[in-house]
Amino acid sequence: MKLNKGEIYVPQSANKNKIKYLCISAHQDDIEIMAYDGIIKGYCSKKYSFAGVVTCDGAGSARTGAYQNYTDDMMKQVRIQEQKAASELGRYNMQIFLNYSSAEVKDPHNAQIEEDYIKIINELRPEIIYTHNILDKHPTHLGVVIKLIKALRKIDKNVRPRIVYGCEVWRDLDWVCDDSKIELDVSRKPRLAKDILNVFKSQIVGGKRYDLATIGRRYANATYASSHSVDGAKMITYAIDLTPLIEDETLSIKAFALNYIDNFYSTVENTLDKLI
Repeated sequence: MKLNKGEIYVPQSANKNKIKYLCISAHQDDIEIMAYDGIIKGYCSKKYSFAGVVTCDGAGSARTGAYQNYTDDMMKQVRIQEQKAASELGRYNMQIFLNYSSAEVKDPHNAQIEEDYIKIINELRPEIIYTHNILDKHPTHLGVVIKLIKALRKIDKNVRPRIVYGCEVWRDLDWVCDDSKIELDVSRKPRLAKDILNVFKSQIVGGKRYDLATIGRRYANATYASSHSVDGAKMITYAIDLTPLIEDETLSIKAFALNYIDNFYSTVENTLDKLI
């Protein structure tokens, strides 16, 4: 598979079975935050495996403490090594680095990234893709998911994934109406869930406690999932189903996103109307 400027890393611990689960993310550690459902399924499966794609080069990450004097080029190398370490722990089939800048990802006219996504999906043919959700507040995350949707629409329908999940990173999805969000039970192997986040020392030591925040969010999602029943899972991540955007190429991405907000508005309004 020839990518525009990317590289493919195959972990020594790799699960070499067919890739069923694929995560396409913006940054190093986004995969481990939003796609643990796919990671753990690939880790535990004797038939299928998981693979990750990081689109950005990692140059613009926040840094302080031990990393405060690191240049962008130094941070790129650190973050690549951290992502490789995560792929070893998670027994990923492969880890792909596309090495684009955030500016390139956010550029609506950049076609190279879409080309790479098309090549990867045509080659790997995953059944399930995890990516950022279209309600995320991080512009680079939105750039990734929009480009991915455009790429998937250009792929032969027989090759397209069966499901595309839009997952939580820079905005929780607990507010989405219950009938419009997907609960992914990520309770299995909690030690691995922590270890795979803790390899990203440049972020944790550098001032962003993604390890605590991510695990805490999962516990909170499980506890607050339902007010009138006991917890059905110990940890949950939420996702929204982006598959309709792939199946219907005429569907507006913006309108699809805003519909979640409209439904939330209507739900709150109707509940208040009954009680006021």
